[in-house]
Amino acid sequence: MRLAVCVLLSRSDGITFRHFKDLLEETDGNLGAQLRRLEDKGYVSASKRFVRRKPVTWYRLTPAGRRALRAHVEALDVLLREPAG
Repeated sequence: MRLAVCVLLSRSDGITFRHFKDLLEETDGNLGAQLRRLEDKGYVSASKRFVRRKPVTWYRLTPAGRRALRAHVEALDVLLREPAG
């Protein structure tokens, strides 16, 4: 889930909680917990805005999040290139 969140954010300027929920088909509780873990690590930032008097939370990937995602993808690439064993 966290990897999916980071990949989606890497391709966007920001995504709302609601949009994540629709894309990932997760419950509020699970999605909120995963986003909170990414925030705690400093990989994702959150900001709230009001749209038609309702709060909307936007998430963005931080520079640290971009570096961590890049390192993770590179590690996966190495694993996929290694012959089975």
